[in-house]
Amino acid sequence: MNNILQLKGEFTQRGSDGRPGPANLLKNTSVNANHINKLIDELKQLKNFWYNEHYLTGALISVYYVDVIAKSRRIKTLFSKGNIKPNDTMVGAKFCKGDPKHIITHYVPLEFLDLTINKLELALKILNEEFNGVISDSILYLLNEGQIKLKNINMSKSIFAQVVADCYNVEKFDIPSNEDEISQNVIVNLYKTDVDLKELLSKLDINILSSRILEDNVLLFPDEIEKIKSKAPYLISMITSDISKIDPIIQEKTISYGMMEIPNPYNEPTIGVIDTLFDERVYFSKWVDNHTLIPKDIIDFDDYEHGTMVSSIIVDGPSLNPELDDGCGRFKVRHFGVTKSTEMSSFSILRQIKEIVSTNKDIKVWNLSLGSSLEVNSNFISPEAAILDKIQYDNNVIFVIAGTNKSKKHLNVEKIGAPADSINSLVVNSVNIDGKSASYSRRGIVLSFFNKPDVSYFGGDSDKKMKVCGSTGPYMVTGTSFAAPWISRKMSYLIDVLGLSRECAKALIIDSASKWSDGSDNDSPSLLGYGIVPQKINDIIYSQNNEIKFLIDGVSEKYDTYNYSLPVPMNNGRYPFVAKAVMCYFPKCSRNQGVDYTNTELDIGFGRIKDDGTIDTINENHQNDDGYFTYEGNARKYHRKWDNVKYIVQTPSSLRRDKEVLGKNKMWGISIKTKERLDNNDGEGVKFGLVITLRELHDVNRIESFIRNCKLNGWLVTPIDIENRLDIYNTAEQEISFE
Repeated sequence: MNNILQLKGEFTQRGSDGRPGPANLLKNTSVNANHINKLIDELKQLKNFWYNEHYLTGALISVYYVDVIAKSRRIKTLFSKGNIKPNDTMVGAKFCKGDPKHIITHYVPLEFLDLTINKLELALKILNEEFNGVISDSILYLLNEGQIKLKNINMSKSIFAQVVADCYNVEKFDIPSNEDEISQNVIVNLYKTDVDLKELLSKLDINILSSRILEDNVLLFPDEIEKIKSKAPYLISMITSDISKIDPIIQEKTISYGMMEIPNPYNEPTIGVIDTLFDERVYFSKWVDNHTLIPKDIIDFDDYEHGTMVSSIIVDGPSLNPELDDGCGRFKVRHFGVTKSTEMSSFSILRQIKEIVSTNKDIKVWNLSLGSSLEVNSNFISPEAAILDKIQYDNNVIFVIAGTNKSKKHLNVEKIGAPADSINSLVVNSVNIDGKSASYSRRGIVLSFFNKPDVSYFGGDSDKKMKVCGSTGPYMVTGTSFAAPWISRKMSYLIDVLGLSRECAKALIIDSASKWSDGSDNDSPSLLGYGIVPQKINDIIYSQNNEIKFLIDGVSEKYDTYNYSLPVPMNNGRYPFVAKAVMCYFPKCSRNQGVDYTNTELDIGFGRIKDDGTIDTINENHQNDDGYFTYEGNARKYHRKWDNVKYIVQTPSSLRRDKEVLGKNKMWGISIKTKERLDNNDGEGVKFGLVITLRELHDVNRIESFIRNCKLNGWLVTPIDIENRLDIYNTAEQEISFE
C-alpha cells in the first residue's frame, strides 16, 4: 500500500480577462413581432394589477424562460435602470412543474414596468419598420458587426440587440404563484421586498413575535397562512411543514451482552451529536458530555432511546459490532438532546442548532441523525438544510446527516426528507451487508441535479442488523440513523486526528466510495450517492501500489486559480496513467434563489498541458474554452455546474494506452475557475479540497519517482504517515502542568 501524499505548492491567481460581447441569438433562431407584442400585453396587465395592489410599494414579476437558463442568458436590459441590473432584483428561482425551465422572480420598483414596456415598444417599432417584423441570428450578428445600421436614433444598436436577446429567452411574464397545500403549522419564506417582514404581516392582520422569525423564515399557524393565501398569495415564496416526525427505528431487543466495560476517556476527539435525549445510566456514559435542552416535565422514557443508540456507535461501535470494526478507535461525544422521540418542531430545533454550534467551536464534526418523514420540495431547499448550510459556511464545521428512512405509515414516500437535502453536509444512506441499497432507503436527487445522498454505508437490514446500546440494554437496529455515525467517526479521524481540512476530508470520503467509472454503470446514484465507503479507515488513507493519490488544499481568490507544474511520471516518453479527481468546497448559499441555490461555482480542469498553455481536461470539459458553447442544462448534467462536489474520471480499460506528451514543458496542470451567481464576490476566499488519483496502466509503482519530481518542481510533499500523525495528535492533546 502507498501512503497518500499531501502536496503544497504555489497557485497563481488570475482575474477574468473575458468581456461580454454584444448580445446575440442562438444559431438558427429568430424573434418576431408577435412574441414581443405578447410580452408587452402581459406587462401592461401586470402594471394594472400592481398599481391597484397596496401591500407592497413595488411589483413582483415572474419571468418564465424558454429553458434552464445560464446566467449569461438571463434578461439584461429589461427590468434595469442605471446601475440597477436584473440580477440585483432577483428574489426567487424555480423550475416549471414537470418541465425543466427556469422561472425567476424579481421585485422591482413600479416605474421599471413603464421603462420596460417603453423599451419593448420601441424595439417592436424598429423590428417592424426595419426588419419586416422578424430578426434572425444572422441578421442580428451583422447588426452587431456594423454591417447593418439602425435608422431609428432613439435606441442604440447594443440596447436593441439586448432587448431582442432578452425577448428570445423569455417565454412569458406573470404574477408569482404557490400551489403548496399544508394544513399544519408551517415555516414560510416570503419574497424579499422593501417592506419589513413584520410590517408586511401586520398589513395582512398577522401580528407575530420576533421569536417566530429566524433568518428569512417565519413560523405561521394555519389561520395565518390562510390570510396570506386569501389576501396576497403572490407573497409566498416557499412553504414547508414545521412538524416533522423522526424516522422510526426498526429495532428489536436482543440477548444481553453482559456487563460491558470501557476504559476512561483520555484525549480522544469529540464528535457533536444533536438528537433525542441521552440516558446517562449506560455503560459508556463517562465518554459523553450530556446536555438536555428540553423541559424535564415533558420527557418520556422513549425519548432517550434514539439518541443513546446513536452515541453508542460513535463512542464504542466496534466493541458492540466487532465485525464492523473500522480501525478508528473510540470517540468522545458532546450530546445535545433537542427533541422528543415523536413529533418535533423544526423551527425550534433550528434555533437550538445555531446556538449549539456557535458555543461549541472546538467541535468540527457534528452528527445529525434526525429527519423528516415528509419529502423535500423539488424547487427549494428545506429551511433545516439551509440553516445547516449557512452554519457550515460560517463556522468551518461539517454535518454528517442520515439520509432518512421509509416508514410503514408512509410507503409512498420515496424522496429523502429534510435535512438530508443539505448541500454542504455529508449525507449518508444505508446498504445491507451485501452492499445493496437497504430496503428502507429513500432517494435523492435534490433540486433536480444535486447528488444527495453523497455516500452510503452499512446501516443494517432484515438479513443482518446492527447492535447498539439503548436505555435498557442492547438492541438490534437498522436505519440510516445508524449508518451516519460510522461516517462521523471516519470524518473526525481524518480531521481531528490526521489534521486534514474538512474540504479534503469530505473529498477523501467521497473518493473512497467512488469507482473508476463515470457513474453511468451505477443504476442507483439517487440511492447510493457516489458509492459505498470502505469499512476500514486504512482503505481510505492508503492507496494501492499501482496508484499515486495526493491531496491539495487551495483557496480561490480570483477567477482562475492554477498551477501548471504537476510532474506526472513518464515511461518511454509517454504517461502510463489514467486519472480521477474529487473536489469539494463549501459555498455560501441563498435559499431565496430556489433552484439556483449555491452562490459560487468552482469548475475544475485537470490534465496534460498543451503547447498553447491550456489544459487537456481528463473529462473533456470545454465550458471555459474559447469557441465552445455549452447549454446550461448540459453543463449541470455532465459537468456538475454549480455543484459543490466535482468528480471527474478517466475509466481504465484494456483499450487504454499510454498518453502522449502534448506540450514542450511535459507537465500536467490544475485550473480552478470561479464563477459568481449574484455578482457579490461570495467566491473570494472559498477554500477547496482536491483529491487526485493516478492509476498506473501497467501496475508499476511510480510513487517515488512522483515524489522526487514534485520536489524538483517546487512542491512540498508530505506523506500522510499514520503513526507520525498519531504521535503529533497525542502530543498536542497532552495537558501540561506548570509548577
